[in-house]
Amino acid sequence: MVRTIYGEFRRPRQMLGIQEYEGHLSIHDDKMAEDLGFSGAPIEGPTHFSQFVPLLYRVFGNSWFERGCISAHYQNMVTEGEEVRAFVDAVADGAPITRIGAEKRDGTSVLVGTASVGPDYGKTEIQQRLARLRPPDQLVILRDLAVGQKGAGNPEAVGMDFGQHMGQQYPFSLQEKLAVITEPHSYYTESDNPWGKPIIPLEMISVLVEYTTQASGFKTRGPAIGLFAGQEIRLIKGPLFVNHPYQLEREIIALSESRRTESKWVKTRVYDQQTHELVAEVILNSATLKDSYANYREDAEALGKSLA
Repeated sequence: MVRTIYGEFRRPRQMLGIQEYEGHLSIHDDKMAEDLGFSGAPIEGPTHFSQFVPLLYRVFGNSWFERGCISAHYQNMVTEGEEVRAFVDAVADGAPITRIGAEKRDGTSVLVGTASVGPDYGKTEIQQRLARLRPPDQLVILRDLAVGQKGAGNPEAVGMDFGQHMGQQYPFSLQEKLAVITEPHSYYTESDNPWGKPIIPLEMISVLVEYTTQASGFKTRGPAIGLFAGQEIRLIKGPLFVNHPYQLEREIIALSESRRTESKWVKTRVYDQQTHELVAEVILNSATLKDSYANYREDAEALGKSLA
């Protein structure tokens, strides 16, 4: 029988209310979310990753901070004020991978996924979903993108200091995030840890990677509204450190479509700028809502796409 470890219920904070993406407000704006038929502006998915860290430390120890991989499919949005708890299946000694999940107070699933430690990360949630994808028929919003396309800005130089404002997409600093993070940890602020300097929290690795995403050149038709549908953060030679220089290289590894969305799957490789070693990889499934693109039907018909 599998034993499940549960965390405490937390109320994650919304920090993207004034987020701008390609010159317009995002789904994290209350009115924008309501116009698209949602109950309110969602909290960004990777915010929930922090709640897994204490549980995964119990399962994997400090190896989690060095070679940990969290791989999640987001199922239902969370708005500010709602309570969420994370849970992790315990593993037998030496097992490299386990199932994870997060749920609201009423039992609604927030995300499902896997967590593992390398070098053998196992069949992660995102890897399993990528293997099941079917080629899309005729993309409309993402028609100008191609699998294998590399980021125009490769390599992109990035870093994260405590007081650094992370731009229009992430209108806050690490210091501001740490003031409200659901699971504080001394590793994030102090040098008295196994690596001798503060480390970037798991959820903020997503912010670091997306900080310069506008340089990628992955242009889509719009304006249109997107959301995170799934994400994998894999530490290969971690942790990642505060106030340390990194370089990013991006590549589109898949394109897909559902009834309501078109998705691009982008893998971002993170290199230590000083040693040139690959230290992490992030896969993001970014889904764009078809209904948010005003010209969707017109463009689809011009491309000969069936709307049945």
